[in-house]
Amino acid sequence: MFKVAIDRDKCEGCGECTESCPADILEMDDGKAAVANPEECLGCETCVSVCPSGAVTVEEG
Repeated sequence: MFKVAIDRDKCEGCGECTESCPADILEMDDGKAAVANPEECLGCETCVSVCPSGAVTVEEG
């Protein structure tokens, strides 16, 4: 299982992570990214690689 975290202080609200996630686990909430379905994370880290502000992290755990 993977743990996705969004640092909402760093998040710029661009939506790149939500658009690129193949498992569709992220959504926009009040102009910032949020984890909606964490149990569906594939651990691919696409969201990490597309985030321009470094607000997304994925850990195995």
